[in-house]
Amino acid sequence: MVLPLGHLVLRAAEADDAIGLIVGERVRDAVLSTLLLATTVTLAASLIGISIAWLLERTDLPGRRMLGALAAVPLVVPTYVAALALKDAFGPRALVFEVPGIVGFWGAAAALTLSTYPYVLLLVRAALAAADPSLEEAARSLGDRGRSVGRRITLPLLRPAVAGGGLLVFLYVLSDFGAVTILRYETITLAIFGEYRTSFDRAPAALLGLVLVVLTIAAIAIERGLRGRTTARRVTAGTRPAARKALGAKRWPAVAAVAFVGLAGAGIPVATLLYRTFTATSRGEASSVVIRAGVTSVALAGAAALVAVGLALPVATLAVRFRSRFASSVETVSVAGYALPGLVVALALVFFAARYLPGLYQTAGLIVVAYVIRFFPEALGATRTGLAALDPAVEEAARSLGDGRLRVIRGITIPLLRRSLFAAGLLVFLTSMKELPATLLLRPAGVDTLATRVWTGAAEGRYGQAAPSALVLIVVSAVALALLRGDRDDRTLGGVS
Repeated sequence: MVLPLGHLVLRAAEADDAIGLIVGERVRDAVLSTLLLATTVTLAASLIGISIAWLLERTDLPGRRMLGALAAVPLVVPTYVAALALKDAFGPRALVFEVPGIVGFWGAAAALTLSTYPYVLLLVRAALAAADPSLEEAARSLGDRGRSVGRRITLPLLRPAVAGGGLLVFLYVLSDFGAVTILRYETITLAIFGEYRTSFDRAPAALLGLVLVVLTIAAIAIERGLRGRTTARRVTAGTRPAARKALGAKRWPAVAAVAFVGLAGAGIPVATLLYRTFTATSRGEASSVVIRAGVTSVALAGAAALVAVGLALPVATLAVRFRSRFASSVETVSVAGYALPGLVVALALVFFAARYLPGLYQTAGLIVVAYVIRFFPEALGATRTGLAALDPAVEEAARSLGDGRLRVIRGITIPLLRRSLFAAGLLVFLTSMKELPATLLLRPAGVDTLATRVWTGAAEGRYGQAAPSALVLIVVSAVALALLRGDRDDRTLGGVS
């Protein structure tokens, strides 16, 4: 898990003029453009997410259940698919009509915002549902009204959720590669990829990767400061919901606004992809290539899920059952890869595999390793939460009756954790299916996944080639998300949120 960061440090130390490169004009412009995009998307996604969450949880909005599901659907649309659909529908040679500036900053900001606002929405909605309504009622009884209650009571209660969701969005934009590539907006990830492709000297790419790590650490530190140290607790028993505000004449405009956002995030991509898929099929484009790419994607993501879950169980056991400084260190190190973009992880694995593990280089196994490093924390979070909720007395009773440790794990622990392990595997599978930059750099010659076919078709302007793969990717991701939601309960997946 620490190989990517170690690689960056080692290769960056080989640079002839590290300071000159970092303070150079190209790096400075890439950093500024990345921060501008990340900040813009975070603010826009937070505004949309908070607004929809408030409408769903605190008003008499009609059809809340359906609208809530619709607003969360963009989670299954990868950012590069959203970017491809926007460019195809509203870019040059538009299917609908051309929107000036869609290729560049504003297009990238729109695609990333529509794909990431559900992170804020889900966290803020959960916080609103769990908030104690008696706090706001007490403020009103003491003379506060309207916006004053929101500013003094509600917003502070939501601050941790907003900060957490905003951090997820910010980090996602920092590491995004597909959307900015398709919409031609220069960011740090694009600069790293350019250095890797155009030069045999890997030191500049490593230095840019370290810059990205520094930005990531700074974002996490800012989020912790915004989140604050205090935790709101319920002062009354039970889970009584807050009173819902009557929207009156604004009800249907509010319904239209929520539906518009959800359809913009998922409806436009799906409609565009369906049209392109139909026209590509009518021209006799081979579906066997898409099927083969789909099978490859499912196999790689499935293998990564199995490996990640298999590794998560002993790490979670160490962290929960054998608490110590060493256990805490192992748990902390094991999540290091999640803070790094797939591009940086892939560069590190190329370096180490080519030098020390030539048998693994240019194989599908290396892609699985990259997926596990990137998404292991998702498996660890679900597994750790489930194990923490499991009473150790059950395992101790089995051992007192003569069962050995391995038999207890196989016969008691794993069956009781099957829902947590299933959720952990689905999370890793879902995110691995959409991973693009690591797959691009590590795939063997002639091997395609759904993600790489989307990127290749978009880069060549062959939208008919990219659309079927993108549509299949969305369908598979939607099925995985539906299974995850169907298996979800607070006890098992609370730690994932």
